[in-house]
Amino acid sequence: MKLNHSEYKQRNITIWNEIAPRYHKRWASVNQGPFQSTPKLIELLDIKRADKIFDLACGTGVVINKIKKKLGRSGYAVGGDTSITAIKIAKKWNPLQSNLDFVNVDAENFYFSKPFDIITCQFALFFFPNAQKALENIKKNLKNTGKIGITVHGNPKKVPFFSSIFDAVTEFIPDYVPLGSPDLDRFSTKSALQREIKKAGFTKIKVKDFIFKFNPGTFEIYWRNYLKYVAKPLKEKLDSLDTTRKKELRDLVRENIKPYTLKNKTIEFPWEVLILTAKNKI
Repeated sequence: MKLNHSEYKQRNITIWNEIAPRYHKRWASVNQGPFQSTPKLIELLDIKRADKIFDLACGTGVVINKIKKKLGRSGYAVGGDTSITAIKIAKKWNPLQSNLDFVNVDAENFYFSKPFDIITCQFALFFFPNAQKALENIKKNLKNTGKIGITVHGNPKKVPFFSSIFDAVTEFIPDYVPLGSPDLDRFSTKSALQREIKKAGFTKIKVKDFIFKFNPGTFEIYWRNYLKYVAKPLKEKLDSLDTTRKKELRDLVRENIKPYTLKNKTIEFPWEVLILTAKNKI
């Protein structure tokens, strides 16, 4: 069955409400893997103490945590996400202050009465079924002199932490990702990301490419953690495989990670991250 946009978004909310605590513990709160890019995003935005900033798809509050350290008493930060569970974690991790708030919003349908100086969006643009509509909303809620900071994962070949498993799993479970889901790799190159942002009317577009390293341990740890942290709908599909097929899948993933396996049997993955900054108007 092919999902429409509304069904996809509701499925995504359900998944993030389930995995947000694990996601925060494993990645966000410890700045591992792609979250090594968070300080880079903050640096590139050159935040001023009086800036008003909105972090769209704020998740568990990683970017907000860094932003609030840059703001003075006259500055203001808001984090927005569709996942209520993620927002609850963000509130606990970022004790509320008079100039800090969190709201439950849909990226394609949000509006604030006062525009922001900066709007950030880390590792989320590719999740939005209608990215142009989300960018249109960003533009409407940004001052004419405002700027954006958008972070995405790079080319799948340069993010083998994901592709080593995903390429194998989709051979065994073709519908692992439901029909109708947006292509999560559609903004994974500089040109594709620039093109999308330019189409939305932004100017002074700059994209920086970063390659971080991530060591998930040995293959056994990498595989075990994948099964531990995967969302319930995907776990159910994996569990539907018989014993033989599960072993074949595991062996294929092991083969895929060989180029990244060190002599001590631990894995060291490269992790490409693209960070884009742009202005609302010239």
